[in-house]
Amino acid sequence: MSANYKKLGEIVELIDERNKDGKVQNLIGVSIDKCFIKSVANTIGTDLTKYQVIRKNDFACSLMQVSRDGKIPIACLKDYDEAIMSPAYYIFRIINTNEVLPDYLAMWFMRTEFDREASYIAVGGVRGSMPWEDFCDMKLPVPDLKEQEKIVNTYNAITKRIQLKQKINENLEKTAQCLFEEYYRKENLEKVILSNLVDVRDGTHDSPVFLPKGYPLVTSQNLSPFYINKNETNKISEEDYKKINERSLVETNDILMSMIGTVGNVSLVTDEKVTFAIKNVALLKTSMNTTYRNWVLCFLKSHNFSKWLNETLTGSTQQYVSLGEIRKISFKIPTINELNKFNLATNPIINMIIKETAELVKLQELKQLVISRISGM
Repeated sequence: MSANYKKLGEIVELIDERNKDGKVQNLIGVSIDKCFIKSVANTIGTDLTKYQVIRKNDFACSLMQVSRDGKIPIACLKDYDEAIMSPAYYIFRIINTNEVLPDYLAMWFMRTEFDREASYIAVGGVRGSMPWEDFCDMKLPVPDLKEQEKIVNTYNAITKRIQLKQKINENLEKTAQCLFEEYYRKENLEKVILSNLVDVRDGTHDSPVFLPKGYPLVTSQNLSPFYINKNETNKISEEDYKKINERSLVETNDILMSMIGTVGNVSLVTDEKVTFAIKNVALLKTSMNTTYRNWVLCFLKSHNFSKWLNETLTGSTQQYVSLGEIRKISFKIPTINELNKFNLATNPIINMIIKETAELVKLQELKQLVISRISGM
């Protein structure tokens, strides 16, 4: 596959359309995850006529602190015909859509190589920012329109499949939680302390040396409900890995919970063979008695746990919960007979989620492979 390389500045033009009449009220921004988000800012009394108008298939980006964040918040507008954005954003559009498709360019911006190159360029900028001129000097491959359409169609088909799998998992999780709430409302349940039910530990407090290759060190940001993203972790030596596991050995059917940052993210360990260590993550050893696995997992995803978490974090200067606080969590549990009935009802649901998640991960990898094809043109 071959393609002509062109500078971004040859493909796009900067737009500065102001909301002069104040008619557009939908204020949005761009997240570091490269998607548009509704602004939560209070706009009462704000002069919206000074804001920029962005239209469907236009792009918006922030070029501030690129080298610090390692990513450019950038996205192509698809969900609205028009919206307004802060003047701090650069808004631009493709000059000729018969030459470059908006979806194709949006895919190019999704590549990790794009962010890496942008971060390198931005190092010399003021406070790690990237000048618009340097952004426009970045080059990308531009194959013919049919090839672009082929890549975009493949990408969109995978994306739709991913969305379907995510919806299936959402519905399955809701079903499991409904069953849990039904059991939890019963009056004859015994109240227990978490540490009296399962062994609760945490990961390393040290800062091991990171290596180009080695064992993954999982932190809170790597946790998903039924999947642990080990590809984006720092790597540590075998010596550090064994040292951490002497205290906090993670095994299949254990539950992990984030203790810092986005506190309360919960993940069930589904790996057949666990080859990672943990840091700033609570380890609930439900693998030692899987009878309690489903109940504890559902409780940690329940409204009761969310309430406890909010009360615990109130007044805290940083989002952090201690291991001692986690160990003292109090909740209700049914008799063993009732618990076995609950497991009988929820095991097929959880097994289905695990299966769907495994397929979801493969689709995500395939999606990244399609994006990476652009680099090899």
